[in-house]
Amino acid sequence: MAVQSMTGFARAAAEHDGASITWEMRSVNGKGLEARLRLPPGLERVEQAAKQSIQKRFARGNIQASLAVARSGPAARPVVNEAFLEEAAALAQRLQERFGCAPASADGLLALRGVLEIPELADDEDARVSLDAAILATLDEALADLEQSRRSEGVALAAILLGHVAAIEALVLRAEADPSRDPAVIRERIAAQIRLLMDTPGATLDESRLHMEALILATKADIREEIDRLKAHVDAARGMIAAGGAIGRRLDFLAQEFNRESNTLCSKSNATAVTAIGLELKVVVDQFREQLQNLE
Repeated sequence: MAVQSMTGFARAAAEHDGASITWEMRSVNGKGLEARLRLPPGLERVEQAAKQSIQKRFARGNIQASLAVARSGPAARPVVNEAFLEEAAALAQRLQERFGCAPASADGLLALRGVLEIPELADDEDARVSLDAAILATLDEALADLEQSRRSEGVALAAILLGHVAAIEALVLRAEADPSRDPAVIRERIAAQIRLLMDTPGATLDESRLHMEALILATKADIREEIDRLKAHVDAARGMIAAGGAIGRRLDFLAQEFNRESNTLCSKSNATAVTAIGLELKVVVDQFREQLQNLE
């Protein structure tokens, strides 16, 4: 299963019984899945089925779907609810006189829901069912194109993410191989610190106790566990990206683990070089996490 981005665009059109059907789809980032539909008056009945079709294909993203249906031939004449229009105009007049509001315009009043109605394109039940089926079939075509669009961008996004993972791995290996982690170097550094303390004028220190404390500090400063966990996270990230699917949230959690281990590595490091590697690691992890926001 391929990795999907959450951004994409698609359009699908069809002809059915003298009617032109057009769907336009736009998808952008979102924490979950949210579908917003713009439907012509009289076709609100297909909204629930349309949303179900979207939910079957996608797990995350803010998706906007716009439907246009035009019939070739005699245009349907609009019907004005005159009683409602008169009440709305009277209310607008009272508001103007009492509060000094701007006068209502004709187009503003006609735009009110329930004032102007367009008769349904299909006049009988069989025709409505047939039209609805054609609308939903065209939607499926648009959704398939949108899915392909998101997958195409997902391929490029996966390559970027794998590049960040490779950079993280390289930094972890640099930290692991840093000369400051060599046991002989650690021993010499501790020995030098002990000599400095023992040679301090007036110092009355227990040499054996000092050696013991130095060993405890050296053990606490060891970053072996952090390196091992970072390596395991690198393998897990590569595995998730290779498996594909809706992995955005799981990779985001893994990015938090990357960041946590990087922070610990910096705090435990007793060498400038390793600290610098840890700080660089945090920068790459932030870049990795930023790209994840586009992933389904």
